Formats: sequence, structure tokens, C-alpha cells
Amino acid sequence: MSTTRLLAVPLLLVSLLALAGCGSRDIAGLDVARARIEPLVFDDAYGDDVYFQAFSGTYLNAVSLDSLQAHTGTKSLKVVVPGRDSPLGAYAGGVLTTVGARDFADFNALTFYAKSSVVSTLNEVGFGNDNTGTSVYSAGRANIALNPSWTFVVVPIPSPRKIVAERGMFTIAEGYEALNPTGHTLWFDEIKYANLLNVTRVSANMPSVNKQYLIGSTATIEGTTTTFSIDGANVVVNHMPTYFDFFSSNPAIARVEGNQIRVIGAGIDTITAKLDTLAVGGRVIITSFVAPPSAAPVPTVPAADVISLYSDSYVNRPVTSFNPHWGGSTTQNETYLIGGNANIMYTALNFVGIDFATQKIDISGMTHLHLDVFAPVGTLLRVKLVAMAATGTAVLQQPELTFNATTVPSFAAGGWSALEIPMADFAFTVPVDNIGQLVLSTTDAPLVLVDNIYWHR
Repeated sequence: MSTTRLLAVPLLLVSLLALAGCGSRDIAGLDVARARIEPLVFDDAYGDDVYFQAFSGTYLNAVSLDSLQAHTGTKSLKVVVPGRDSPLGAYAGGVLTTVGARDFADFNALTFYAKSSVVSTLNEVGFGNDNTGTSVYSAGRANIALNPSWTFVVVPIPSPRKIVAERGMFTIAEGYEALNPTGHTLWFDEIKYANLLNVTRVSANMPSVNKQYLIGSTATIEGTTTTFSIDGANVVVNHMPTYFDFFSSNPAIARVEGNQIRVIGAGIDTITAKLDTLAVGGRVIITSFVAPPSAAPVPTVPAADVISLYSDSYVNRPVTSFNPHWGGSTTQNETYLIGGNANIMYTALNFVGIDFATQKIDISGMTHLHLDVFAPVGTLLRVKLVAMAATGTAVLQQPELTFNATTVPSFAAGGWSALEIPMADFAFTVPVDNIGQLVLSTTDAPLVLVDNIYWHR
């Protein structure tokens, strides 16, 4: 529930108390308090409570006011995009946010004019991100063609009625391009919200997927979009799934809690959605399983003999990512707790990398690789190690081992499999003093828990 709606209750209560001694007045027509309704974000100057916040890692001074370029009036918003490998920052990006919340319910689009110093493609622009990390209605358009002439841009709002207390007015993200490696400059003007008659909603979609979860998990939906027609041309808005209302075909399996899907029982459930009254294309089929009754056994190897990537029992080495989302990978990941013990839960697993290539590990003194793996279904799991050059990310060798019910060690569904793998089994023919990745893959175990990933001697 938004702050605006919460404030409405005490305001209405005060009104009722004031009326209590004034006879039997009909209160049905009393207005509900709303957040500020103000369309202006920038036009010659920031709106009266608007300010810019840069994203972490970007060129912090990329945004300024420019009195030499303006679509109308005297000034525009100038954004300097740093070049490749610039010490200024990786890219230009941030938000125009407000001190107080605003209500978008009377508008159906963000509009602005934009131009570029060169022919370029604007990576992303939108709204609903207030740079706090707690935004729930972030939305935007990607890959917008710009050139040195002013272009009018419209970013439709998927469901205006839902944005009743928002501080994220304008989001921008732009990096250097191959054709412009030294960087370029963008200008924006007349940034405001509007109710446009030429914008109509065409369709709303989410990917149709089959996902596997353990009871107690929260199902996540990704890739939600809404397509609009603007003067007959289709425009796709990418947005958070919170614009959709989700529905469960079997509430005993999965329960919709606001904009989250909580898995509460074992079985199969189908999740559908609506955007206001519009049926959303796509559906999520959830197959859920009972979690193991206890966590994996606590390791007993002395810490002095261990190099750990993931375990509550040891100090872990730095890992860049437990899921880099490499091309072709369908795998999603989250943390799953069993009795307070953390596990990596991989869902929709086909292959996934554990990437530490920026801080490679010397395992030349280690005799075994250990992983504890639980899978409710499946017969096969592959484990690959990637040896790299001392500098850079050049791959020298990447041997892979396959485990099933007949191998030693064995992998089988329904319980914890302790994969205690001799390093000799990988048969490396290159030095193992710069291991940079560990890769898991399968053909029939789409849901696994993984814990206690470490080398030891």
C-alpha cells in the first residue's frame, strides 16, 4: 500500500470527527487525499522538487544544464557519455527524482525531446526508479534511435492507476557505442507527463515458462512487457512484473501475495496474469517439491586445509557471480535456507557458471573438490573446472566430469549427494594455479540445491 493511500485514512478520519457534531451530512462525496499531481520534470530548469542522482559506477558529473542547446526556451539537460575505458566512469546513468511523491494516475505517458551529438542508440530511458533499490514500478523503453536533430519520445505507462506515490520521474542509461568509442553527448528537454490520445494499449506479455521450486520459495517473473500503439506504430515498454495482477489456478500450491508468488505446497500450479482488465499473454507453470528435511552435513575438514567458494562453515573466497547468465543459460538462482543454513537454489537449470575469473584460485595443493547437491528429480549432473591464463580470461583447459547413480562419487535424486571428487579425475594437463570458473550442467535435474563448495587436501 502506498504512502499516499495510508495518509488518506487519518485525513478522512479528521473530517469525520469534525462533522460528527454538525448533523447528519452525507460524506459519500468526500475526496480521497492524493499525492501531488504535477506533470513537469524538466523544462529550462528542474521541477521545483526534482534533482539528479547518478547510478553507482557511472560518470558522476555527466549531467548538467546547457544554455546553448534547447528545443524550446533557453536551456536543456545535457548528458556527457564517457568513452571506452574512460576513468570518468563506465557509462552515464541515473535518475531524476523528487523530494515528495507524485501521483501519475491522470497521465498515460512520459514525454520528452532528445537529441545526440552523433547518430546513436539510447540504451534505456524510463521512469519508476528512485535509486533507492526499493522501486516496484520501474518501466522504460530500450534502443531508441537518436541523431543531431530533436526527436520526440513517448514512454507509455503500463498501468497509470498503480502509480499513486512515485519519486522516480526519469531514468537514463547510456554507454559508449562501437561507432562512437570516444563517447558522445545527449540533450533532453521538456520532460513531462501527459495524457495522450494517440497512445493505446495493444497487448501485455510475460514469457511462458516451466519453473521448479521447493516449498517456501518465492516465484519470480521476468521479461514482462506491454506493447502500445502510438499513431499506429508499436512501441514495447519493458517493466517490472508488479504492474500485473497474478492469479493461481491452485492456491494450495502457490499463493499470490500482492505481486509475489509464494510456493506453499507440493504439486503443479499455473500462474496467469492481467494488466488491469487486459489478459496477459504467457503463463508460468510451477512444479514444486518438498525440501530435504535437513541441511547438508556440516563439513569436518579443518579450515587450514580448505579453499571454499560457498559454505557457512568456512571463510569463502570472493566470487564474482554464482550465475553470470551466460547466453543460452535458462538458469535462475536464489538463496534457500534450511534451518538457517544457506544454500544456492538453481531453478530451470541447464547450465550455470560460478565465476571468479577476476580473482582466480590456485588449487595446485588441493586433492579433492567437494560439493553437496540435492535434487528432487533427475539422473545426471556434470561438473566442469576452467583453468585460465595468469592474466586475462584466456581459457587453457576445461575438463568436465559426469555423475549419476553408478559413478563414484554418485549423484541421485531424493537426497543429498556428497560429491567428493578427486582432482586427479579431471586429468588436467595444464597448471591449476589459476582456476577461474566452476560450471554445473544437467539434462534432467532442473532444480538443485548446492552447498559446501570447496577444495581440500
